[in-house]
Amino acid sequence: MPNSLVQALRGRQPIRPQDLLRSGLGALIGIPATGLLAHLVASGQPSALPLLVPPIGASAVLAFAVPASPLAQPRAVIGGNMVSALAGVTCALAFHPHPALAAAAAVACAIIAMGLLGCLHPPGGAVALGAALVAGPVGPASYGYVFVPVGLCSVLLVLSAMAYARVVGRSYPHRVPPPANVHDTRDAPPQRRVGFTQADIDNALAHYGDLLDVDGADLDALFREVELQAHRRIHAHILCSDIMSRDVLSVDLHQSAESALAYMRAHDLRSAPVIDSERRVVGMVRRAELQTGREGPVEAVLDPFVHKVRPGTAIEALLPILSSGVAHEAMVVDENRVLLGIITQTDLLGVLYRAHIVEAVALQRAEESGAIDPAI
Repeated sequence: MPNSLVQALRGRQPIRPQDLLRSGLGALIGIPATGLLAHLVASGQPSALPLLVPPIGASAVLAFAVPASPLAQPRAVIGGNMVSALAGVTCALAFHPHPALAAAAAVACAIIAMGLLGCLHPPGGAVALGAALVAGPVGPASYGYVFVPVGLCSVLLVLSAMAYARVVGRSYPHRVPPPANVHDTRDAPPQRRVGFTQADIDNALAHYGDLLDVDGADLDALFREVELQAHRRIHAHILCSDIMSRDVLSVDLHQSAESALAYMRAHDLRSAPVIDSERRVVGMVRRAELQTGREGPVEAVLDPFVHKVRPGTAIEALLPILSSGVAHEAMVVDENRVLLGIITQTDLLGVLYRAHIVEAVALQRAEESGAIDPAI
């Protein structure tokens, strides 16, 4: 099958084959589990009562294939289906014996009710339609239909989707992890203090007019990832070897903390890499720890956690590391972890500043030459 046709069938967003198989396997397990559990729970119900209703299959598509969608969250699945069933049964009784009118009113009421209650779920329309069309003086026409099978199956399907997500490493119910705040203060992380805000996204969605099947928090995370990818593309030609400091002041793993502290004071260092006899990086040491453990060796007070990069790594890889507050420097090492250089936040800031100056000058020259219309 041609790639263009595959992409057309998949839609604009690429879907990996393994994700499709994983989603299909989830439905293969989840639907029978839902039916079996429903049979066990509702064993005392009338035998004519169906234990699986067709719209549950549509709910399974959302819960297993697009678990990050707001329309697939437990509130939407359970609330949307039950509210729609309630609307269907009510309209069936109100407009009896006019099934066409009852069906139209049921779907309309279901959409409005789900929207007002914040549990919009597309399969709910089918639930409402089905409840209206099969209405009668007995059976599904009673309000018990809202709870069994619709409510029961919806709850069991959600539980199945949650269990399956845990097994395959997915997030369901879907939650966007909050940005890391290293210092646990009310301030936003440094990388979120400029640029767009969540309020900007909310305002844009309000002006967009159409309802989008995506949560505002997901849009925020997506847009920031787009920014990061664009930044990586722009600065991919600048390598760590281009900006690293090569004459690195370091301390030896086996020297005394007292001598290392004196050395760092003499060179006005707040921290320094620790190397072994073969100049391999084994960690970092700071003056505060050396002051506390000055009676022992450096090895006893070093921090073994240190970020390491290779000389050929593009500097874009350092952006999330050195801008998050987690680390203030990264060690440049070879394949044997031998220390070749160091890159600090100051080094990265300097090269980014220089790169933006060059871009601004190039843009100004292009405008002056007429290559770019400044009014555009």
